Amino acid sequence: MRSEVKLTGRVIFRGDPGYEAARKNWDPHTDRYPKVFVFAQKTQDVANAIRWARKNNVPLRPRSGRHALEGNLSQVNGGLVIDVSEMKKIQLNKKSGTAVVETGNQVGRIVDTLARQGYMAPFGDSPSVGIGGITPGGGIGPLQRTTGLISDNLIELEMVDAKGRIIRANKKQNSDLLWASRGGGGGNFGVYTKYKFKVLRAPANATVFSIIWPWEQFEKVVKKWQVWAPNASTKLGSELSVGPKKGGNVSMLGVYLGSKSEALRQLEPILSVGTPTQKTIRYLPYREATKFLLAPDPVLTQRFSNQFSSGFGKRPFPNKAYKTIRKFLEKAEGGTPAGFYFLNWGGAISRIAPRATAFYWRKPKFYVEWNSSWVKPSHAARNIALARNTRKKLQPYIVGSYINVPDQGIKCSGPVYYGKNYARLKRVKAKYDPNNVFNNPQSIPPAK
Repeated sequence: MRSEVKLTGRVIFRGDPGYEAARKNWDPHTDRYPKVFVFAQKTQDVANAIRWARKNNVPLRPRSGRHALEGNLSQVNGGLVIDVSEMKKIQLNKKSGTAVVETGNQVGRIVDTLARQGYMAPFGDSPSVGIGGITPGGGIGPLQRTTGLISDNLIELEMVDAKGRIIRANKKQNSDLLWASRGGGGGNFGVYTKYKFKVLRAPANATVFSIIWPWEQFEKVVKKWQVWAPNASTKLGSELSVGPKKGGNVSMLGVYLGSKSEALRQLEPILSVGTPTQKTIRYLPYREATKFLLAPDPVLTQRFSNQFSSGFGKRPFPNKAYKTIRKFLEKAEGGTPAGFYFLNWGGAISRIAPRATAFYWRKPKFYVEWNSSWVKPSHAARNIALARNTRKKLQPYIVGSYINVPDQGIKCSGPVYYGKNYARLKRVKAKYDPNNVFNNPQSIPPAK
């Protein structure tokens, strides 16, 4: 007799206490009504959940940090959500310079745990993002020009496949799965439960900076930034944000892994643009520096819904692009987190060949994303259209898109996210998930 498949871990069905809290996400417009949540406590709980979902013919979605930026990615109506957020072990091995982390960890927790022990873990712009999802998508952020992407540091993983089997992948075994997991996006191949990263020693101190300019000066600042930032020292990471015309400003946040005097020398070209209204440049112990860069970003108090889109710039934008950016910022709702965001590229990222990992976009000069935001559900359609129409207008000036900042308005999205790696990713998909059990609106289909 076949043994009955049971759900294990902390299981919450629709109608149970805790269900409402379980279905809330960082972005409210991605909220859905799944049939059941399994908060896995160990890898076997994940395996049991996959088997149960298949036996009961229920769609499933993996979830780590609740930061999915589009619908039906980490939740699905009537489905089973495998939430790994209660699997939070972190083991640092100083001898080998590696850390094994369970995929339920938030990025900020890993950064802080390692920083206390003198090690550096790359991070993005939010501490509450789950390591489970950010890693397979690439993982970009201000340290990337020194450390590479988060996924570039992934050397081994544990994953549960569509049959509920526990698989390990590294250079020696299932190396095609390791390749695909370094930029091929979450939710495509299975449910990841453990990652092993190589980690670097952190510097004792680092220089962090925060500069603010008036909104009116955004064109001047962005133009200069697009020429300056990609050519600055690879020890310098810079995030530049431009808010809505109504109540927004221009702000630059970043880090230089070196002294304050060297940082000032690096920053001089951008500091001499326009009239900054605020300048904070501080040389801090490394752990304090990470706190400065990772402002608290709680998942469950968010009021704003967003529509994001993203791409990469191979060269500075021409004047025509700024007309489009200005129009977008004039139409974006004031008092919201809407706007444009730029991050400098190059350094360690560009030293890896586009086909060496699944993350293809190695050669651009900078990353760009934009989002429109709203609170009232009746404003959703207008704001989604604003972000997507802006993409159409910026299309001549960008390449690709970043899978961790997806836009479901992109048609035939595979080559846009994965460039020339898309065909190989479909073959890896066919090997590990031939029946396409792990799917979402823009997931990788198995090769025929």
